[in-house]
Amino acid sequence: MKDQTRVIHSIPSDPLTGAISVPIYQTSTYVQQAPGVHKGFDYSRTNNPTRQVLENLIAVLEGGSHGFAFASGLAAIDAVIKSTLKAGDEIVAIDDIYGGAFRLFSQVYTGFGINVRYVDTQNPDLLEAAVSPATKIIWIESPTNPTLKISDIRAISAIARRKGVLLCVDNTFATPVSQNPLALGADIVVHSATKYLGGHSDLIAGLVVVDSAALAEKVKFIQNASGGILAPFDSWLVIRGIETLGLRIKQHSENAMAVAGFLASHPKVNKVFYPGLSTHANHSVAVTQQRYSGGMVSFTLKPDTIAAANTVVTSARLFKLAESLGGVKSLSCHPATMTHKSIPAAMRIESGITDSLIRLSVGLEDQEDLIADLELALSQV
Repeated sequence: MKDQTRVIHSIPSDPLTGAISVPIYQTSTYVQQAPGVHKGFDYSRTNNPTRQVLENLIAVLEGGSHGFAFASGLAAIDAVIKSTLKAGDEIVAIDDIYGGAFRLFSQVYTGFGINVRYVDTQNPDLLEAAVSPATKIIWIESPTNPTLKISDIRAISAIARRKGVLLCVDNTFATPVSQNPLALGADIVVHSATKYLGGHSDLIAGLVVVDSAALAEKVKFIQNASGGILAPFDSWLVIRGIETLGLRIKQHSENAMAVAGFLASHPKVNKVFYPGLSTHANHSVAVTQQRYSGGMVSFTLKPDTIAAANTVVTSARLFKLAESLGGVKSLSCHPATMTHKSIPAAMRIESGITDSLIRLSVGLEDQEDLIADLELALSQV
């Protein structure tokens, strides 16, 4: 089946009533026939029918065996780390990492004796050299947030296998409609379902997918023991969002390509980061592992200053200045002072997040209107 057909028909109708929409099982507990004898559900922290549909759905879409839904993307990341690492272990992570993940890695896990080493994973040789005997997991985003670096997942998975470590890929920007890291050799996939999977800027959620029964058992234990689960109503919202995921990703990508092309030719724009452009440093890798280039575009300005970036993001009218991404409405963000402000300035700039970098989440509005909005905003610099 093609993508959109596969997505839609991976969502089951309700076996109890035949309801075409997945019911919201808004319950905390379940009646048991006898102590320990029940219909697969005893307490909604452990399992819930609505959440189970979502977990099975994301597993199918990512080509994994088990899916898990959490209260946020960071809760999903936390469950992966807790289920795979202990004191003395090491994470080798991509240098251009989401600010929330950096804060979690650098300010929480280091306090528990877990070391984190950051490296530019665009270069597999640099990555392999960074892996030490203490390394237990390689952590990448592809594309990255916010400079849209592309890592060769297949090449990195081969390194992970040689070194005997796990590979986790944050697939938030690409989504399973565009890219399937497990098929490229990854061991774990994480999503901030807040973004494209939900798709309407109305929920917070995280997902984990694995294709190993042993890993699944560990993640499930942490999910149940820590309790950071996704509520039934939010699970339903993600399911509803996924129903139109294929259509939305296609249009997001078409709009983003038009916006990127416009920015690339603008005299006040210094650099444009978009994997769909042939000028992107990793374009050749992107076209081999992504079916769509995605809806995210980042760019820097002339001059490369915070003041210039502030002028642009506060002058735009359709691109709303806000945290997050992946919704139907276009958003702008200034990572240096917003999403990535927890990263030290020197490290931030070295990884490509300069003072003027602006991240755009290109929505589903008409392309001509979005370009006109950016043209007006850039004219104010």
